[in-house]
Amino acid sequence: MPPAVTVGFEEDPNQLHSSRLYDDTSYPQNHWPSSNPSRHDEELPLHYMTEEKARRRVPKGPSSADPRDEKSNGFYDDEEGKGVYTKSKPVANQYNSGRLRRPPPPPPTSIKEFLLQNLDHIPPIIYTLLSCWTRFHKIGHSNIVVWDEAHFGKFGSHYLKREFYFDVHPPLGKMLVGLAGLLAGYDGSFEFKSGAEYPDTVPYVAMRVMLAMFGVGMVPLGWYTAVELGMTPWACHLVASMVLFDIGWLCISRFILLDSMLLFFTFLTVFCLSKFHNQQYQSFSFDWWFWLSMTGVAIGCVTSVKMIGLFVTALVGLYTIEDLWEKFGDLKMPVRDHVKHWSARVICLIVIPVLVFMASFKMHFIVLNHSGPGDAQMSSLFQANLEGNDFAKNPLEIAYGSDITLKNMGWGGGLLHSHVQTYPVGSNQQQITCYHYKDENNNWIVLPNWSEPEYNLNEPLRYLAHGDVIRLQHKQTTRNLHSHTVQAPVTKENYEVSCYGNTTVGDLHDHWQVEVVDDIKRGGRDKVQRIHSLTTRLRFRHQVLGCYLRAANTVLPQWGFKQTEVSCVKEDNPKDTHTYWNVESHANERLPPGEVKLYRSPFLRDFWHLNVAMMTSNNALVPDPDKEDILASLPFDWPFLHLGLRMCGWGAEQTKYYLLGNPIIWWGSSISLALCILVTGVYLLRMQRKYIDMEPREWDHYVYVCKIAFFGWALHYLPFLIMGRVTYLHHYLPTLYFAVLMLAHLLDHFIFSSRRLTQQTKMISFGVCFLLIFGTFWWFRDLAFGVDGPIEEHKGYEWRKSWNIY
Repeated sequence: MPPAVTVGFEEDPNQLHSSRLYDDTSYPQNHWPSSNPSRHDEELPLHYMTEEKARRRVPKGPSSADPRDEKSNGFYDDEEGKGVYTKSKPVANQYNSGRLRRPPPPPPTSIKEFLLQNLDHIPPIIYTLLSCWTRFHKIGHSNIVVWDEAHFGKFGSHYLKREFYFDVHPPLGKMLVGLAGLLAGYDGSFEFKSGAEYPDTVPYVAMRVMLAMFGVGMVPLGWYTAVELGMTPWACHLVASMVLFDIGWLCISRFILLDSMLLFFTFLTVFCLSKFHNQQYQSFSFDWWFWLSMTGVAIGCVTSVKMIGLFVTALVGLYTIEDLWEKFGDLKMPVRDHVKHWSARVICLIVIPVLVFMASFKMHFIVLNHSGPGDAQMSSLFQANLEGNDFAKNPLEIAYGSDITLKNMGWGGGLLHSHVQTYPVGSNQQQITCYHYKDENNNWIVLPNWSEPEYNLNEPLRYLAHGDVIRLQHKQTTRNLHSHTVQAPVTKENYEVSCYGNTTVGDLHDHWQVEVVDDIKRGGRDKVQRIHSLTTRLRFRHQVLGCYLRAANTVLPQWGFKQTEVSCVKEDNPKDTHTYWNVESHANERLPPGEVKLYRSPFLRDFWHLNVAMMTSNNALVPDPDKEDILASLPFDWPFLHLGLRMCGWGAEQTKYYLLGNPIIWWGSSISLALCILVTGVYLLRMQRKYIDMEPREWDHYVYVCKIAFFGWALHYLPFLIMGRVTYLHHYLPTLYFAVLMLAHLLDHFIFSSRRLTQQTKMISFGVCFLLIFGTFWWFRDLAFGVDGPIEEHKGYEWRKSWNIY
């Protein structure tokens, strides 16, 4: 017989009623440190199941309360006002998935108190100092032009000489290269030929150091981003150490290149986004507006360095779409607040980035106000405003016998060009192309058609007018611009355009009728009596075939020197700007120099024109099947480091640099991406079966960081799988950052935040991870610092046979 149990109903004066406990007790809200996300151990019903099964099956009690949520403390008021424990309440994702929020500390009253309040900033300061050592150590050891320093150093020289140039990348990064040269005292006189030795007049070490500062800044940004993502200090240390000790990020940051700036602004964008996420609990506050605006500024900067910055922009866009969609489902939010949220995103994440992007081009045009090697990429009117350009001094009105160049007015259009090489297909006649650089093969002579008397210098001048049927004779080869019913070599639906005959041999297929479209200065066709250079827009209609001379952005194969195809389009589309031409340069001894005012080209037109030209040229960077590029690699080679990249010559007497990531970081981070998909799938399946593995806030935090890391990685990596352009290992370096965040997040989730593992186990796990990262860095460090002497004397680098180190 069980023993009797005595039950007392007398109220203990020391025991408060539950409602008084709820009303009168002060709970330590917002005072749990972010370094300790664990909760108080709850009591579990063990009378019919094991402790392990109970932890899986039973919803958490007061431990599920979110200490960041001032409305949640593990209790709720029932209808009678009694305080009872309840199940975990669902909490809003955008408020509870980032860093734990703590109240600001009181103002310090002493230096000691100030230091104690800022102890959290000591580790990133130490990491930053270590980053300075890794980025600056032996940075000037090699005194030759390494890899793409040949390009970007030369572009910096153009800024110092203020000469207009053309490149496939936006101008911000290259302007910063020019600024580094200016601050270092460089005069812009060096040509930066690949492999050339730097003379004493070029302060290349100072320029490298200044640009390496962006690489230094990556390390503290990695630390603080991990903090804002809500990771434990262990994970923050891992993120900072992986950014610090990766060989690829280190190597690419030590030269006069754009990649360190691209990486820095990519890191900055993710940091600002995570900071803004943690301000979502106080919408429209100063901090909320500040970090939303800073995210827009960072987007503008990263896209102004390289267009790859659009990938991290897409990540911010996906985050914003999800955020606004969640707010759209909040029926308690007033319509006015919805409108304010949408307006804030449009202003800060669209308008501000576009303004920053456009401002970099405006500065680009202001600085580069002298004629240079990139003139031909821009419109004739833009070139006429460059100092050192004599277009405005050329004769204004075009006459028969004039020596002219014709500029295509389509976006990214070039100059009508021919050379002695012939088409290997079709008619096998002399090639006609569009070329984007000044060349003697761009010059054409305006002559009467074959049915009219020959041009005579002694006869009165005859000016070119709308409706005239003319011949265009190539000045260098004396052949005539010609078209026939042969298919164009690439655009098969159009007719081929070639050069045929000479000064005495030709036929009716050499005749082109001039059609005036309008004039930028004078207006419509009815106001154009005589054709002017620079301002009059023309079309050339083939008299026999009725087709129009056209140059779109179709690129010829290698036999056409990758120049733009020129064809004759059958369709008469008066609004097709690729059929528009204008006279750019003009020489005629019988005409006086023009005395016209320079008409400025609108900035928006120049901005759009240059961006289209950049995209067109970038798309033309396709692998050449006739040549083997030993430096190129495929996207599938990157995640597991199938191939590295030799950044310079590999002779025994040269200092050699090999772009290769830290194998532990690259392999571990790539595995973590696949593991994330598997683990998340298992969690979702268990949730479907009503297993509770995590509290609501823990699940929100897990999913939030996984989405930032995985979608950031996917948006940076997957586009390269469908790109036609040539790719190299350094294209994966921005992508790697998100894989690193994923690796740190999963280690944090399974080890450092685990309730089941002891502190000693966590310390050992962290020590093993850190030693592996540092050990592989130390083993491969010379690949970034420079390998001297014969490479065969340095053993142990070839961990994979595919690495072409030896």
